[in-house]
Amino acid sequence: MLDRHDLTDEEWARLEPLLPSQKPQRGGRWADHRTVINGVFWRTRCGLPWRDVPPNYGPWKTVYNRHRRWSADGIWDEVLDELRRDADVVEGGEWTVGVDAGVVRAHQHAAGARHQPPADVDAEVLAPVEVDTGGGVESQEIGGGGDGHAQPGSAGPLPGWVELQDSPRR
Repeated sequence: MLDRHDLTDEEWARLEPLLPSQKPQRGGRWADHRTVINGVFWRTRCGLPWRDVPPNYGPWKTVYNRHRRWSADGIWDEVLDELRRDADVVEGGEWTVGVDAGVVRAHQHAAGARHQPPADVDAEVLAPVEVDTGGGVESQEIGGGGDGHAQPGSAGPLPGWVELQDSPRR
């Protein structure tokens, strides 16, 4: 049974060529990529612990390990870059991404971070990266005396209104 948020056949056809081979270089057979990715999406969407991933997505440990391995190997970054490139072609320079930071929260189990970095992940992957988007955020001047302060009875946009500069596309 598929969840209503699982990958459609059209989405899978676009995503499958971007993923590593289904045949591992060593060891046994890998669990189906599509099933595992749907499990990763389910867990990300719900924000629950990995152990709560429903069994129809495979063993929770398989879903967790695939997500962790692909994060460390940069697979997710490569897939996202390729999908962004396609968005630039299909949508043109007018596509946007919206993120509502009001709903981005840490899970209750997020406290108590490890003190030592994981030994099986390169330090480069774990290092924080500064991203220059090429744009910035400017607060729009509120109508009035030109000093940025609203004058009683003056017209102007609502307080808190911001205008985003266009960032150059790669």
